[in-house]
Amino acid sequence: MKYPHEVQTESLFKLLDLARDTEWGRKYDYASVSSVETFKDRVPLQDYDTLKPFIERIRRGEQNILWSSEIKWFAKSAGTTNDKSKFIPVSQEAINECHYKGGKDMVSIYCNNNADTQIFTGKNLALGGSHQIDSFEGYESYHGDLSAIVIQNLPMWAEFLRAPNISIALMNEWEEKLEKLAQTTMNENITSIAGAPSWMLVLLNRILELSGKKTIIDVWPNLEIFFHGGINFLPYREPFRNIFNSEKINYIELYSASEGFFGIQDIPNSGEMLLMLDYGIYYEFMPIDEIEKEQGKTLSLNEVQLDTNYAVVITTNSGLWRYKLGDTIKFTSLKPYRFRITGRTKHFINAFGEEVIIDNAEKALKIACERTNAIVREYTAGPVFMKDSESGSHEWLIEFEKAPDNINYFSEILDNALKSINSDYEAKRYLNFTLREPIVKTMPSGTFYKWLKSKNKLGGQNKIPRLSNDRRYIEEILNLLKQ
Repeated sequence: MKYPHEVQTESLFKLLDLARDTEWGRKYDYASVSSVETFKDRVPLQDYDTLKPFIERIRRGEQNILWSSEIKWFAKSAGTTNDKSKFIPVSQEAINECHYKGGKDMVSIYCNNNADTQIFTGKNLALGGSHQIDSFEGYESYHGDLSAIVIQNLPMWAEFLRAPNISIALMNEWEEKLEKLAQTTMNENITSIAGAPSWMLVLLNRILELSGKKTIIDVWPNLEIFFHGGINFLPYREPFRNIFNSEKINYIELYSASEGFFGIQDIPNSGEMLLMLDYGIYYEFMPIDEIEKEQGKTLSLNEVQLDTNYAVVITTNSGLWRYKLGDTIKFTSLKPYRFRITGRTKHFINAFGEEVIIDNAEKALKIACERTNAIVREYTAGPVFMKDSESGSHEWLIEFEKAPDNINYFSEILDNALKSINSDYEAKRYLNFTLREPIVKTMPSGTFYKWLKSKNKLGGQNKIPRLSNDRRYIEEILNLLKQ
């Protein structure tokens, strides 16, 4: 917080020094990089597709490619335009110096803000995913949710402070896992919980069903903090207030992803997070008007301004070099550096951690149209948020050039196509726990034209927003129809 620019410069040159003898480091002659400007000029901006050939080689056992230490763990996340899933390399340095350090700091910050905390008198309930082994001609590597990678690599002493036990935490079968999670933790002294809001809400509702209690505080009277991240918490705030029914519950937002741990809310109820600068990550920030350029201009931390949208670019201790993360942020403070997440660089739906992007939607609609002999003229889609114990959904408003004979069959094909294209959507749709089947509504001819006209946005440069992470466009169009 006190010396942010010095810390960032030091982080970059430590990364360059550690990687100077890797294949990548030799390619860009890291040994001769003497300034931040030289680094930016010499190394092109990257995304998953450009790094994928190198990552695939590492998964199959080649080492010293992007990073100097052996990498055997890969965090699986939603895919890109060309792939169902991404496999993000996770080095031991990233586990220890980034993800674990972030976990320690989030607890330290909470304790600093709450001197009378009793969280160490009980256990932390952490929702984790699962992982599996990949075998490539005798070489084994591992992939899974980042949460599973973190849990699997925890030191032994940490097992005494968390619940459930590791055999349940890393189970693959979600339905069985949900039951065992609920059954084994409802009688524990849980003082803190951590996880994505969508999954956590499903678990807590199941615990209430099994316990017969009215609120979670009736189940865990000493619960005091929910560490959450991954998706926008705003739509979940009211459901959690209802299920806790207690003013003593605190909330801390985290900005953590497969690629790294980036931010922690350090001021209660502020809605902003502190940028964590000493986790082995070097940051660059790309102004929004540079995003569409193949090699857009980026700013270093000392060049950013308040209330300006930037796309985040990272260089990490797992070998992601000038990697376009896909998130956008705005700084709310420059002393120290605090920020808010403002969205993604492309239209998307990620209300439940499903990360559905435009390319996913277009491909799924194409399949649904081919199977039902339909033609889509215009469409938009957005989330239907969870309410009480009811799962969320996606709502699609579609104006057809040629409507399908059976809209329910069209919806089913669309749903199955999205599952086949996007692994995170498929996971959230599992047994309707987080996402139930999509709601597809046929719009009268001319609906989208009238909507654009009502907003004075007729013309070639104005486009229908295909995907949105909130319901603003959906509600505007539905209200227009009512009128």
